[in-house]
Amino acid sequence: MKTSEAFWMFLPQGLDELFEMVRFERTEQAYDIWLDEKKKLSDEDYRNPNIVARGYTEYVTIQDYPLRGRPVYLHMRKNKWWDKRTNEISSYNLELPNEEGTRLSAEFVSFLKDEGGDDGTVD
Repeated sequence: MKTSEAFWMFLPQGLDELFEMVRFERTEQAYDIWLDEKKKLSDEDYRNPNIVARGYTEYVTIQDYPLRGRPVYLHMRKNKWWDKRTNEISSYNLELPNEEGTRLSAEFVSFLKDEGGDDGTVD
C-alpha cells in the first residue's frame, strides 16, 4: 500500500472520493493537509454546456480529530462553477458517500453543505 493511500485511512471515510490531497505538512505542532475538491460535474450539469469550472473557493481550515498527539488541520476548498447563461457562480452541496456512523465535527459538516460560491456573479 502506498503512503498516500494509507493516509486516507485516517481521514473521514469517503473523503478521498470527493477530494484530492494537494499538500501535506508535518510540523512539531500539527499535521496540515490541503485538499481540493475533485472536478466532477453532476449528471445534469455535465449535459449543460453553459456550466464551466471557474477555479476554487478560498481555503477553509477545519480542525479534525488529533493524530498521534498532534492536531490535524484540513485546509479544504471547493470548486466554483460558472453558469455562463445566468452569470452565477456556485459550488456543490457535498455528502460523504459512507457518512453513516462517521463522526464529523459540526464545522466540517457545515463546509460540506455550503452551496454558495464566493462571489455569486461574474463581473
